[in-house]
Amino acid sequence: MTDKPVAGKNGNKYVPYENRTGEKSVVFFTRDLSEEGLKKIYDRVSHVLCGKIAVKLHTGEPEGPNIIPRPWVKELFASRLENATIIETNTYYKGGRYTTEDHRKTLETNGWTFCPVDITDSEGVTTLPVKGGKWFTEMHVGKSMTDYDSLLVLTHFKGHAMGGFGGSNKNIGIGCADGRIGKKEIHTHKGSLNMWSIAEEELMERISESTKATIDYFAPHVCYINTMRNMSVSCDCEGAGAEPVVTPDVGILASLDILAVDNACIDLIYSLPDGGGREMIKRVETRHGLRQLSYMKELCMGNDLYTLIDIDNNDAVITAKEAVKNIKPEWHPDKYNTFRGRNKAE
Repeated sequence: MTDKPVAGKNGNKYVPYENRTGEKSVVFFTRDLSEEGLKKIYDRVSHVLCGKIAVKLHTGEPEGPNIIPRPWVKELFASRLENATIIETNTYYKGGRYTTEDHRKTLETNGWTFCPVDITDSEGVTTLPVKGGKWFTEMHVGKSMTDYDSLLVLTHFKGHAMGGFGGSNKNIGIGCADGRIGKKEIHTHKGSLNMWSIAEEELMERISESTKATIDYFAPHVCYINTMRNMSVSCDCEGAGAEPVVTPDVGILASLDILAVDNACIDLIYSLPDGGGREMIKRVETRHGLRQLSYMKELCMGNDLYTLIDIDNNDAVITAKEAVKNIKPEWHPDKYNTFRGRNKAE
């Protein structure tokens, strides 16, 4: 960690797949946006999970319309994760998850009552080392997170007001940092009256360093699933106030490599035909979100090259463009979007 760190200046550029260098990781892909699709892709990466399993999931603000459908997660727990626990932290901003008491009420409102949910910072914080970081030497996380042996990062991939996009990196980097210290370290310059004073490249780098602390702790017992459905340009933390979804649904991706899975999602967005990814791309680029990817690579958190495995078609190796070639540019709601308060019903 340097005395006067400086944010990177050239990392917010989309690098086409063919222009990347380095080793390749494996990313699995299915178009099956359902309970069965989630179970099917989970089975491809779950062999690294062991012992006491934590599932990092964005459980959403009250009545949030875009989070991963609760019935999917309920079925996954019933059939694959019987003894696992969802982990969350309280928020830095005031809202439905700011205090542990309010957070518990929101969990009930949104229907996360079928399994244990551990608000890991409800009883305090602990620190994890940040290896090779320039902003941090350690990150504050929820105290009870270190009670677990392995981590499933189950992410709703979407846009984000400040991060550009929210993939596995944001899910961990912000979502595992505790609500009072860790998140403040990521978002706010010391002494600033603006709680959101850190933005663009510096924010992406701080998020990524926070993530690195958590995944280094759990390695090699950590895997990642990104669901590309209901991809509002707004994060799930905006709840019912999120911008309407316009980006078409794509599918579910999974990997043992966080950079590969997040980069593959970005590649799919950039590859959507007929301008289907336009709004998401605009959100990502205007917030300098691509720096998440370039900085994760600099931190040796994974590979931006990958082999994309189509598990719907006998594990054929495909490109991002082939994966989305038949997707129309319009978004259409599925059965989990047809009634208000969908999280309260099956």
